[in-house]
Amino acid sequence: MEYNHPSDIVKDVNFGDNAKSRIIAGVEKLASAVKSTLGASGKCVIYEDARGNPVITKDGVTVAESVVLYDPVENMGATLIKEAAKNTVRDAGDGTTTATVLAESLLKEILKETKTSTRDLKAGVYSCLAKINKYLEEKAIKVEGDMLEAVSSISCNNDKELGKIIAEAWSEVGKDGVVLMEESPTEQTYVELVDGVQLDVGLSSPHFVTDKDKQICELDNPLILVVTSEIPNIRKIQRILEHVIKNKKALLIVAPVDQQVKAALMMNKVKGNIKVNIVDLPGFGPTKQDTVDDLAFLVGAKVINEELGDDLDLIDIDCLGQANTAITDSRNTVLTIDMPEEDLDERIKSIKKIIKKEEKNLFIQKKHQQRLAMLSGSVGIIKVGANSKVELKEKKDRVEDAIYATKAALKEGIIPGGGIGLLNASQKISTDDVGESVLLKAIKAPYTTILDNAGIDFNTELEEGCGINVVDGKPVNMIEAGIIDPVLVTKSALKNAVSVVTTIISADCVISNMRLDESSK
Repeated sequence: MEYNHPSDIVKDVNFGDNAKSRIIAGVEKLASAVKSTLGASGKCVIYEDARGNPVITKDGVTVAESVVLYDPVENMGATLIKEAAKNTVRDAGDGTTTATVLAESLLKEILKETKTSTRDLKAGVYSCLAKINKYLEEKAIKVEGDMLEAVSSISCNNDKELGKIIAEAWSEVGKDGVVLMEESPTEQTYVELVDGVQLDVGLSSPHFVTDKDKQICELDNPLILVVTSEIPNIRKIQRILEHVIKNKKALLIVAPVDQQVKAALMMNKVKGNIKVNIVDLPGFGPTKQDTVDDLAFLVGAKVINEELGDDLDLIDIDCLGQANTAITDSRNTVLTIDMPEEDLDERIKSIKKIIKKEEKNLFIQKKHQQRLAMLSGSVGIIKVGANSKVELKEKKDRVEDAIYATKAALKEGIIPGGGIGLLNASQKISTDDVGESVLLKAIKAPYTTILDNAGIDFNTELEEGCGINVVDGKPVNMIEAGIIDPVLVTKSALKNAVSVVTTIISADCVISNMRLDESSK
């Protein structure tokens, strides 16, 4: 008999304590590898890549991705924790190690409570999560002045030189701007400012990805087609495609498209016939058309709209705009462009008038403020240089984390770092509920892990907002010492840790693919 279908693969079925113990073993193995990197005294990890080359990193998500366990059930546990880390990066750009540490700690604390039902534990944990988030939001401090550099420095493992460069980039573009990272043509690391815009639309399919490591689609000097009506078939854009292929150009399509059109373009992209990406129209609600018009204005495109009488059959190259680069990740698309000199000031003035007029309608006002940010935005590019490929890889990992962490700090503020924000929450929030107590105990883990990595004994006799500076072992006010965490990163790490752990404890059966040597026994 031949086994051709996935459902025909021999399965190993585990129930109850046996299933959970192997899942937990996988969680603990992954967490042990990852949490050693946490904090200023965290250690680097050396792992072997797919080609057998040694790679040195202190990036939590990179360490996690390198771990694949032989036992399939243990590997499921590790994979679930990886998902928590990945989701944290997606939400906040940083906090992968913190999410891993919190997940392991919460799982251990829950397993101690054998007399309380899973349902009651879950309810208590989620109830406490809301209380912790409220506490963190109330304690949040707005990022300004020297704090920006402190956030950047701590996010790239206390590298003050890199932190200064990253802070410079964000200072130049502002909180509504965009900061990207590229390799430097030299060994130096510096900031380069270009005109650009960020759209709130991400990848429509992973098949459009050009960089598998970063999971992004990057197009150089792309032509841009903007259509508000659905493109129903390839024939409608045939002339555009012929022009693009003939002239070896890249094409960014900003439009709703039929699934068959998308499939055809994906297939041709994968085969190397065309450099193309498709994203949805940017904007939301009553200002969506205005946002689309703004985009077309910035890139020099003509918007094709059937509702306004445009004929899709007449789409021609004259309708196309252009950008210098177009980079799309899972959530956003960033265009670097040459800002138009004509009519830009007039467009900005008209939007400011609308914002003033809509003072009572905060929703509409906010949407027009987003338009203003798009038209006024710039892009800071951090050119990362190093003396070797190994150093460059490690440095790029740190810079990328710091860029996102700084953005998160600008968005929702900061709290005392080094795990102190969560430690204080555990001390200030009181409860008699078992589930809530479990989470309050678990959230001490980032602080205790940082101390363990530095070889320092745990000390709770500290004033609120104070902790141990692991560099010299002395108690300090964390904010004053520049040891801080972005609120968004902390909240995201905790949320994803809670999500994955409550999923694990709810499972009573684990079905895994049986290894060949196991199935032959």
